[in-house]
Amino acid sequence: MIEMIATTFKDALEIEAGGGHRIELISALSEGGLTPSYGLIQAVVKAVQIPVNVMIRPHSSGFVYTDDEIDFMKKDIEIARELGAKGVVLGALTTENEIDFEKLESLLSVCKGLNVTFHRAIDETNVVRSVEQLSHYKEITTILTSGGLAAPIEDNVVLIKDMIACAGHIDILLGGGLTLENIREVKVQTGAQHFHFGSAIRANDHVDRKKIITLMDELKEVL
Repeated sequence: MIEMIATTFKDALEIEAGGGHRIELISALSEGGLTPSYGLIQAVVKAVQIPVNVMIRPHSSGFVYTDDEIDFMKKDIEIARELGAKGVVLGALTTENEIDFEKLESLLSVCKGLNVTFHRAIDETNVVRSVEQLSHYKEITTILTSGGLAAPIEDNVVLIKDMIACAGHIDILLGGGLTLENIREVKVQTGAQHFHFGSAIRANDHVDRKKIITLMDELKEVL
Protein backbone atom coordinates (compact mmCIF):
# COMPACT_ATOMS: atom_id res chain seq x y z
CA MET A 1 0.00 0.00 0.00
CA ILE A 2 1.48 3.30 -1.13
CA GLU A 3 -0.41 6.25 0.36
CA MET A 4 0.25 9.83 -0.70
CA ILE A 5 -0.83 13.19 0.69
CA ALA A 6 -3.09 15.46 -1.35
CA THR A 7 -3.98 18.98 -0.29
CA THR A 8 -5.77 20.01 -3.50
CA PHE A 9 -8.05 18.54 -6.15
CA LYS A 10 -5.17 18.55 -8.67
CA ASP A 11 -2.90 16.75 -6.19
CA ALA A 12 -5.44 13.95 -5.93
CA LEU A 13 -5.69 13.56 -9.70
CA GLU A 14 -1.89 13.46 -10.03
CA ILE A 15 -1.57 10.82 -7.31
CA GLU A 16 -4.03 8.53 -9.04
CA ALA A 17 -2.51 9.14 -12.47
CA GLY A 18 0.98 8.44 -11.13
CA GLY A 19 -0.01 5.07 -9.66
CA GLY A 20 -0.54 5.87 -5.99
CA HIS A 21 -2.74 3.37 -4.17
CA ARG A 22 -4.49 5.63 -1.65
CA ILE A 23 -4.89 9.33 -0.90
CA GLU A 24 -4.63 10.98 2.49
CA LEU A 25 -6.59 14.19 2.01
CA ILE A 26 -5.61 17.07 4.27
CA SER A 27 -5.31 20.83 4.47
CA ALA A 28 -2.35 22.77 5.91
CA LEU A 29 0.51 20.44 5.07
CA SER A 30 2.98 22.80 6.74
CA GLU A 31 1.06 22.35 10.01
CA GLY A 32 1.21 18.57 9.84
CA GLY A 33 -2.25 18.25 8.30
CA LEU A 34 -5.69 19.49 9.30
CA THR A 35 -9.23 18.55 8.31
CA PRO A 36 -9.91 19.59 4.68
CA SER A 37 -13.06 21.36 3.55
CA TYR A 38 -16.18 19.34 2.88
CA GLY A 39 -16.30 20.65 -0.68
CA LEU A 40 -12.81 19.34 -1.37
CA ILE A 41 -13.60 15.95 0.15
CA GLN A 42 -16.69 15.58 -2.00
CA ALA A 43 -14.92 16.67 -5.20
CA VAL A 44 -11.94 14.36 -4.71
CA VAL A 45 -14.03 11.33 -3.77
CA LYS A 46 -16.13 11.77 -6.90
CA ALA A 47 -13.12 12.29 -9.17
CA VAL A 48 -10.84 9.37 -8.25
CA GLN A 49 -11.22 5.61 -8.10
CA ILE A 50 -8.61 4.96 -5.40
CA PRO A 51 -9.55 5.17 -1.71
CA VAL A 52 -9.54 8.54 0.04
CA ASN A 53 -8.74 8.82 3.76
CA VAL A 54 -9.57 12.14 5.41
CA MET A 55 -7.54 13.80 8.15
CA ILE A 56 -9.60 14.56 11.26
CA ARG A 57 -7.64 17.20 13.15
CA PRO A 58 -9.19 20.52 14.16
CA HIS A 59 -6.02 22.43 15.05
CA SER A 60 -2.24 22.22 14.84
CA SER A 61 -1.54 22.82 18.54
CA GLY A 62 -0.60 19.26 19.34
CA PHE A 63 -2.92 16.29 19.81
CA VAL A 64 -4.62 17.10 23.12
CA TYR A 65 -8.31 17.87 22.65
CA THR A 66 -11.13 19.25 24.76
CA ASP A 67 -14.50 17.54 24.94
CA ASP A 68 -15.92 20.21 22.61
CA GLU A 69 -13.17 19.56 20.08
CA ILE A 70 -13.88 15.83 20.21
CA ASP A 71 -17.52 16.61 19.40
CA PHE A 72 -16.38 18.67 16.38
CA MET A 73 -14.16 15.80 15.25
CA LYS A 74 -16.97 13.27 15.57
CA LYS A 75 -19.15 15.41 13.34
CA ASP A 76 -16.32 15.70 10.82
CA ILE A 77 -16.00 11.90 10.78
CA GLU A 78 -19.71 11.48 10.13
CA ILE A 79 -19.63 13.99 7.28
CA ALA A 80 -16.52 12.43 5.74
CA ARG A 81 -18.36 9.09 5.64
CA GLU A 82 -21.45 10.69 4.10
CA LEU A 83 -19.27 12.29 1.41
CA GLY A 84 -17.84 8.91 0.45
CA ALA A 85 -14.46 8.78 2.17
CA LYS A 86 -13.13 5.25 2.74
CA GLY A 87 -11.32 6.11 5.93
CA VAL A 88 -10.29 8.70 8.48
CA VAL A 89 -6.97 9.61 10.05
CA LEU A 90 -7.03 10.58 13.72
CA GLY A 91 -5.38 10.39 17.12
CA ALA A 92 -5.59 11.84 20.63
CA LEU A 93 -3.03 12.17 23.41
CA THR A 94 -2.99 13.18 27.04
CA THR A 95 -0.82 16.02 28.32
CA GLU A 96 1.65 13.32 29.43
CA ASN A 97 2.13 12.13 25.83
CA GLU A 98 0.16 8.95 26.33
CA ILE A 99 -2.72 7.82 24.15
CA ASP A 100 -5.97 9.31 25.47
CA PHE A 101 -8.06 6.16 25.35
CA GLU A 102 -11.23 7.78 26.59
CA LYS A 103 -11.23 10.33 23.78
CA LEU A 104 -10.00 7.80 21.23
CA GLU A 105 -12.89 5.48 22.07
CA SER A 106 -15.32 8.39 21.73
CA LEU A 107 -14.01 9.03 18.20
CA LEU A 108 -14.07 5.34 17.28
CA SER A 109 -17.72 5.14 18.32
CA VAL A 110 -18.70 7.00 15.14
CA CYS A 111 -16.23 5.31 12.74
CA LYS A 112 -18.40 2.34 11.76
CA GLY A 113 -17.77 1.36 8.16
CA LEU A 114 -14.57 3.39 7.88
CA ASN A 115 -10.93 2.40 7.87
CA VAL A 116 -9.17 4.15 10.75
CA THR A 117 -5.54 5.27 10.76
CA PHE A 118 -4.00 6.39 14.06
CA HIS A 119 -1.66 9.11 12.86
CA ARG A 120 1.83 10.25 13.84
CA ALA A 121 0.70 11.42 17.25
CA ILE A 122 1.94 7.97 18.18
CA ASP A 123 5.51 9.12 17.56
CA GLU A 124 5.28 11.35 20.63
CA THR A 125 4.62 8.31 22.82
CA ASN A 126 6.41 5.08 23.70
CA VAL A 127 5.75 3.71 20.23
CA VAL A 128 6.03 -0.03 20.86
CA ARG A 129 3.84 0.05 23.95
CA SER A 130 1.31 2.23 22.13
CA VAL A 131 1.11 -0.20 19.21
CA GLU A 132 0.47 -3.05 21.63
CA GLN A 133 -2.32 -1.04 23.25
CA LEU A 134 -3.90 -0.02 19.93
CA SER A 135 -3.82 -3.60 18.65
CA HIS A 136 -6.74 -4.35 20.97
CA TYR A 137 -8.99 -2.00 18.98
CA LYS A 138 -10.50 -3.84 16.02
CA GLU A 139 -11.67 -0.53 14.56
CA ILE A 140 -8.10 0.65 13.98
CA THR A 141 -6.73 -0.69 10.70
CA THR A 142 -3.51 1.31 10.30
CA ILE A 143 -0.90 3.19 12.32
CA LEU A 144 1.17 5.90 10.62
CA THR A 145 4.63 6.24 12.14
CA SER A 146 8.26 7.11 11.59
CA GLY A 147 9.24 5.01 14.61
CA GLY A 148 9.41 8.00 16.94
CA LEU A 149 10.61 11.58 16.90
CA ALA A 150 14.11 11.11 18.33
CA ALA A 151 15.83 10.15 15.06
CA PRO A 152 15.35 10.06 11.28
CA ILE A 153 13.19 7.21 10.07
CA GLU A 154 16.14 5.25 8.69
CA ASP A 155 17.66 5.20 12.19
CA ASN A 156 14.48 3.74 13.72
CA VAL A 157 14.69 0.34 12.04
CA VAL A 158 14.75 -1.70 15.26
CA LEU A 159 11.79 0.15 16.76
CA ILE A 160 9.82 -0.14 13.53
CA LYS A 161 10.44 -3.89 13.35
CA ASP A 162 9.25 -4.21 16.95
CA MET A 163 6.13 -2.20 16.10
CA ILE A 164 5.35 -4.44 13.14
CA ALA A 165 5.89 -7.54 15.28
CA CYS A 166 3.32 -6.53 17.92
CA ALA A 167 0.75 -4.81 15.67
CA GLY A 168 -1.56 -7.80 15.27
CA HIS A 169 -4.23 -7.00 12.67
CA ILE A 170 -3.01 -3.40 12.25
CA ASP A 171 -0.92 -2.33 9.25
CA ILE A 172 2.15 -0.28 10.16
CA LEU A 173 2.33 2.54 7.60
CA LEU A 174 5.77 4.15 7.46
CA GLY A 175 5.89 7.88 6.82
CA GLY A 176 7.57 11.04 7.97
CA GLY A 177 11.00 11.44 6.43
CA LEU A 178 10.72 8.89 3.62
CA THR A 179 12.48 10.04 0.45
CA LEU A 180 13.45 8.68 -2.94
CA GLU A 181 16.96 8.31 -1.52
CA ASN A 182 16.17 6.28 1.61
CA ILE A 183 13.07 4.27 0.69
CA ARG A 184 15.04 1.29 -0.59
CA GLU A 185 17.11 1.01 2.60
CA VAL A 186 14.08 1.48 4.88
CA LYS A 187 12.01 -1.10 3.03
CA VAL A 188 14.74 -3.73 2.96
CA GLN A 189 15.76 -3.28 6.60
CA THR A 190 12.28 -3.14 8.12
CA GLY A 191 10.42 -5.54 5.84
CA ALA A 192 7.56 -3.03 5.82
CA GLN A 193 4.92 -3.23 3.11
CA HIS A 194 3.03 0.03 3.63
CA PHE A 195 4.45 3.49 2.91
CA HIS A 196 3.24 7.08 3.14
CA PHE A 197 4.69 10.02 1.21
CA GLY A 198 4.16 13.75 1.46
CA SER A 199 7.03 16.11 0.69
CA ALA A 200 8.97 13.49 -1.27
CA ILE A 201 6.45 13.57 -4.12
CA ARG A 202 6.07 17.33 -4.26
CA ALA A 203 7.72 20.14 -6.23
CA ASN A 204 6.86 23.81 -5.77
CA ASP A 205 4.18 22.86 -3.21
CA HIS A 206 2.33 20.60 -5.64
CA VAL A 207 2.32 16.86 -6.26
CA ASP A 208 4.67 15.97 -9.10
CA ARG A 209 3.51 12.98 -11.15
CA LYS A 210 7.04 12.29 -12.41
CA LYS A 211 8.28 11.93 -8.84
CA ILE A 212 5.47 9.48 -8.09
CA ILE A 213 6.33 7.36 -11.12
CA THR A 214 10.03 7.35 -10.16
CA LEU A 215 9.11 6.36 -6.61
CA MET A 216 6.82 3.55 -7.68
CA ASP A 217 9.52 2.18 -10.01
CA GLU A 218 12.02 2.26 -7.14
CA LEU A 219 9.68 0.33 -4.88
CA LYS A 220 8.99 -2.31 -7.54
CA GLU A 221 12.71 -3.07 -7.67
CA VAL A 222 12.79 -4.10 -4.01
CA LEU A 223 9.52 -6.00 -3.81
